[in-house]
Amino acid sequence: MRKYLFLNIFFVLSVLLATAAARAQTHWQFDVPFVPTPHVVIEEMLRLAQVTPQDFVMDLGSGDGRVLITAAQKYGARGIGVDLDGELVAESIESAKVAGVSDRVQFLQQDLFKTDLGQATVITMYLLPGVMARLQPRLLDLKPGTRLVSHDFRLGDWKPDVTTQIRKNTFLWIVPAKVAGRWQMTLALPGGEHAVTLDLRQQYQEVDGHGRFSDRHSQIWEPRLSGDRLSFVMVDDRDRDNEAALYFEGRVNGDIIEGQLRRGTGKAQTVHSWRAQRVSAP
Repeated sequence: MRKYLFLNIFFVLSVLLATAAARAQTHWQFDVPFVPTPHVVIEEMLRLAQVTPQDFVMDLGSGDGRVLITAAQKYGARGIGVDLDGELVAESIESAKVAGVSDRVQFLQQDLFKTDLGQATVITMYLLPGVMARLQPRLLDLKPGTRLVSHDFRLGDWKPDVTTQIRKNTFLWIVPAKVAGRWQMTLALPGGEHAVTLDLRQQYQEVDGHGRFSDRHSQIWEPRLSGDRLSFVMVDDRDRDNEAALYFEGRVNGDIIEGQLRRGTGKAQTVHSWRAQRVSAP
């Protein structure tokens, strides 16, 4: 009796080990082994991305679906998860039904490199460095302001906008608008209209450059680019005894930047509209 019991246990364990080994081997063939993301890390990823009910979340390499299901359950988001493993996709679909969010999320068995990412406002990832590097060019071409969240692994040399560490490193990138090139505008300021030229350089979300203000060289100070939002400071030094900082804030839309600038500070501050057009790209 003990002999038969031992043989039965041995048989069951052998089947379980073989199944696990086959699944692991399958995942390695998919470039990304399935390793579940801890729930506390999922919470941090979604917090960093500031997910809301208006967001469409795409989970690349969605595994058992836990990230997307959490986004739907706790934040009311909609979305799609993609994974090459059909068993995990089926498991995710069933888990979404149990969680009561199957009307808000969809899981697809497909190659993430062939997936249309255009509708995403948030993309979540737990992918190996080689896969992240291959994805980087596609992610940079997404709509400015799209939030990208990963844990453990970075997007090559693209510096994250935010990094936190709660059990694991979690990274947030905000897709930047493309602002490199020469921009021109005419500003209506006290004393008349003034031609302004900006020559901007860009590496990911980091921007620098210089400009000309009324035919005078002008440094660009404190440039900041977050998604489609650009801010910087120039100095109106036409009158050295009455010079003032010009605080520019604007939204990038293709080859146009529009916004407001504040001249000076305190009671002497005045507010003006500005609109720049790109006249040449690098």
